[in-house]
Amino acid sequence: MSNRTKALPPLSGAAHVIREMRYHEASRQIIGLLLTVYFAVIAQPIDWLYYSAAVIVVLGIVVRLWASGFIMKNKELATNGPYALVRHPLYVGNILILIAFSAASGLWWTVLIVLAFLWFYYPTAIEYEDRKLHKIFGDAWQVFADRTPALLPGLSLRDRDVGGEWSFRKSMLANFEPLIVVFLLGFYLYIYTRI
Repeated sequence: MSNRTKALPPLSGAAHVIREMRYHEASRQIIGLLLTVYFAVIAQPIDWLYYSAAVIVVLGIVVRLWASGFIMKNKELATNGPYALVRHPLYVGNILILIAFSAASGLWWTVLIVLAFLWFYYPTAIEYEDRKLHKIFGDAWQVFADRTPALLPGLSLRDRDVGGEWSFRKSMLANFEPLIVVFLLGFYLYIYTRI
């Protein structure tokens, strides 16, 4: 049993193996990055779809960059910036980026791969992160979680403090986000060479 599932009821057989796979963070991250590379390599881009998806990939990258400058994982509870809108803005960015790469590929069936990937990994990733943060930050996290949705911002944003100080140091040194941006943009531009 992994660190992420030891607090859950025990399972056996195939159910145990599948649950362990779903909670395995490195697999989710590596497969997500590999999907962007795969979609870029096999792409048969369609002009209008590629350019439309470019807006979504840039939005996903901006969301990730914005979030990465506010978070010190497991050390402080981020509640401003993008975290004032959703509890998991890095996941929002990831989802947007995968959808954009799928669309930019010009291949309809890549959407099915992305949907399967998101369904398999993200509900358990969110459940684990919420459980872990509740354990680390207790009541402060509970107050934050009660008023902040997981992935989709609510309609009432008036009382949200999206301010705060974005930190390049956090983004780069703690989270290596600018390197991820270069990686993603490089493969997105590679798709452009196939138009």
